Amino acid sequence: MPLSRRGRGSRLAGSRAATSSLPRATALSPKHAQLLTRRRHSSEQVPPASEPQADFRSGKWLQEPATGDARDSRQALRARMSSKHRICSQEEVQEEVVIPCAYDSDSQSVDLELSNFETIKKGSSSIELTDLDIPDIPGLHCEPLSHSPRHLTQQDPLSEAIVEKLIQSIQKVFNGELKGELEKLKFLGNLSSLSQALPYDETAKSFIHSHIADIVHTLNVLVQEERPHSLSSPVRQEVFVTIADLSYQDVHLLFGSEDRAELFSLIIKSIITLPSVRTLTQIQEIMPNGTCNTECLYRQTFQAFSEMLQSLVVKDPHLENLDTIIKHLDPWLQSVKDHERERVTASIAQVLKCLSRHLILKLPLRFQRLGHLVALMALLCGDPQEKVAEEAAEGIHSLLHITLRLKYITHDKKNQQSLKRALTKCREFLELYSSAAKCFYSCPFRIAQVFEGFLDSDELCQFIMTTFDTLKNLKHPCIQRSAGELLLTLAKNAESQFEKVPEIMGVICAQLSIISQPRVRQQIINTVSLFISRPKYTDIVLSFLLCHPVPYNRHLAEVWRMLAVELPSTTWILWRLLRKLQKCHNEPAQEKMAYVAVAATDALYEVFLGNRLRAATFRLFPQLLMTLLIQIHHSIGLTMSDVDIPSGLYTEQEVPSEVTPLCFAMQATKTLLLRTCCLQEFNIMEKNKGWALLGGKDHHLQGVFLLANALLERNRLLAQKVMYLLVPLLNRGNDKHKLTSAGFFVELLRSPMAKRLPSIYSVARFKDWLQDGNHLFRILGLRGLYNLVGHQEMREDIKSLLPNIVDSLRETDEKIVLSAIQILLQLVRTMDFTTLAAMMRTLFSLFGDVRSDVHRFSVTLFGAAIKSVKNPDKKSIENQVLDSLVPLLLYSQDENDAVAEESRRVLTICAQFLKWKLPQEVYSKDPWHIKPTEAGTICRFFGKKVQGEN
Repeated sequence: MPLSRRGRGSRLAGSRAATSSLPRATALSPKHAQLLTRRRHSSEQVPPASEPQADFRSGKWLQEPATGDARDSRQALRARMSSKHRICSQEEVQEEVVIPCAYDSDSQSVDLELSNFETIKKGSSSIELTDLDIPDIPGLHCEPLSHSPRHLTQQDPLSEAIVEKLIQSIQKVFNGELKGELEKLKFLGNLSSLSQALPYDETAKSFIHSHIADIVHTLNVLVQEERPHSLSSPVRQEVFVTIADLSYQDVHLLFGSEDRAELFSLIIKSIITLPSVRTLTQIQEIMPNGTCNTECLYRQTFQAFSEMLQSLVVKDPHLENLDTIIKHLDPWLQSVKDHERERVTASIAQVLKCLSRHLILKLPLRFQRLGHLVALMALLCGDPQEKVAEEAAEGIHSLLHITLRLKYITHDKKNQQSLKRALTKCREFLELYSSAAKCFYSCPFRIAQVFEGFLDSDELCQFIMTTFDTLKNLKHPCIQRSAGELLLTLAKNAESQFEKVPEIMGVICAQLSIISQPRVRQQIINTVSLFISRPKYTDIVLSFLLCHPVPYNRHLAEVWRMLAVELPSTTWILWRLLRKLQKCHNEPAQEKMAYVAVAATDALYEVFLGNRLRAATFRLFPQLLMTLLIQIHHSIGLTMSDVDIPSGLYTEQEVPSEVTPLCFAMQATKTLLLRTCCLQEFNIMEKNKGWALLGGKDHHLQGVFLLANALLERNRLLAQKVMYLLVPLLNRGNDKHKLTSAGFFVELLRSPMAKRLPSIYSVARFKDWLQDGNHLFRILGLRGLYNLVGHQEMREDIKSLLPNIVDSLRETDEKIVLSAIQILLQLVRTMDFTTLAAMMRTLFSLFGDVRSDVHRFSVTLFGAAIKSVKNPDKKSIENQVLDSLVPLLLYSQDENDAVAEESRRVLTICAQFLKWKLPQEVYSKDPWHIKPTEAGTICRFFGKKVQGEN
């Protein structure tokens, strides 16, 4: 019976220095791997009562005679099989053959001499990079590759009759069902035996290939029928052996179609999810099942599983099979159960070791998980479970071998220097730790330093993503800490190679909410800080962070507040964030506000609150203050429905009704003042309801004036910085941008420093504003001129604008007229007669204006103009003065006391100009209808004077 061959032969074992609870499978030579498979699952018994405690990592248990209950059980099953089922047993001819192993001199070995690396140190670009440049890698221990032969039994070819009987037996299973353990083992044995005939028997080959779907289905059923939480039969083990046998004949039952992938997943789950060995033993003690030694059976089964995986990569030149294996084992590497993590880590370590021993690469390579695998294995090297860490160290050692060869094969021949530099760095690290290999392989950070030079941008991104994903391991805080430190280490060393920063930031934001350890959270934020502080990635990181709902949740708010960057980078980061907001202000007015404007404003608020960028905040205070004031102007009267929110941004939450763009801008502005020690300015705004003015639709400029004056009064140095900042910005952006900037600028012109501004930046600009179609600009132009008039040095330049100012007296806007009058009152003594006469005619038309202030101040200016007339010009203006007497006399009785009082005062000026002496009754405040006598006296006086003039 072909099954009987499974019980013979010695089991191969590799000696290992460290200890493990898991059985180990020696990496195989592909030349005779199929023969090894039949021999490496021995069933020698270990007496249950006297079984020694084996050192499983060193492989000692493999070298001792195994005399356990498992063989008794299997032999008993086979003994019950009828002789007609053992059709091959009498015809087998045994022959001893030599199984060669990989040698250091083997052309496929990567254990190359370190001395050959010396050419790289010379740095000569003329030297061609060869595989001799790959350094020798110090291992965890010396595992000799013996040259002595290993004796195995080789079978003679199966006859056609035997092949036919095997096919018939297997076909019956496809047409029926397997009942009982005996039939299952018989089917697996027949299938495995038939696989040995594939190289030379076309009938066997045709049958196998045409029934792969049936084989996969049957194996699937066999595995499913095994108890998931116990181990009582060798069926699992035989399934693994059968798959390995077929794999060595290039019949892959686990790759390709969906049903094969399902079988692979099922097999992995069936072995990885078994309870721990201790639990299995306890179950056997509670519920004995014959004489089977569960611990021995488990070791044999796991070894068969490990060797099955190795059989898949022995001939894998494109690394496609390795990629699939890692894909299926990946979820289990992060299992919270220690025994599951240990099993899968040991399995991968053996797969990598086998592959590194027999690596024959051909392009194209389809292994797409190198960065992911490096990260996982490096983190597992720091696993709290010592056995897991030791297995991972073995795996990372082999993975480094594979990586060196892989990069040598795939590197750009035109750019060899980058690979040479990476190899040089690798060599230096390996030499540094050559005396303490275990120390090196147990430190994830040192491993990352060696590997990062060989990983391309996609692989580095995988590394980062995987490390972040590991941060979800809440059961082991130490793994979280290792992941955080490893992440920061790699980001520092390989920052220039990252290309998928948005994806990395996405993982960061997704994982931050589930990490509770303050130290780990700070490490993640430090990683964000590292990326954002590099000019290459600053805008990318900012754009990603700004694409989140506002107000920011506590996790993103913490990122903004806790940014930890070096001093030279703080200004750059804050400036780029500010530019995000400024660009929105420079665009033409849109129907809806850009969402990034609101998000950037909230981000600035969080940054100010955290106060980590304090130096940059002081340095950029003028830009920050003006940008936020402009944002306030843009936000007046808006709700979040008036913001162009990206679709899908608020899928999990609704926009709070109380949140508005204005509230974000207000809180950012207030926090800015407080963080920059502008407490007095803040208090002035509070006491004078300045914030309400700033946020009012019709009073925004008044709030701007109030803040500007407060800053000028309390912090003249900062005020001057803002003024010089505004000079080139006054004509940029949309109207709201210009108005707010102009409002702040004109108030700062009260500063003595305004005298140093060239007139082209002040007077010439105000001339344009006086002719602007927006009445607010005309108001600001006049207000600016009024502030400049206070500086005697500026009056000569302003006189050129007198005609424009006089024209402003005809405006319908009261503020414009009053502002023009205030300026003219300052300049009236310096006016030429022509301008003065024209102004007086215009002022005369304002007598009796329904706007009481306009009426009163026009009369005041008229009186000042009369006083300013020089003697040679008095005769020319006398008629205008005479024409004003009656109106002034009548308005002296105006119901507005201020207008009446001012009219009487100017009437006196007119009398003095005409050299008249007014009767005392003119100055009486009593209404004329009460004292008609006084009215008569006044009328007779003016009548005589007019007649006399005529």
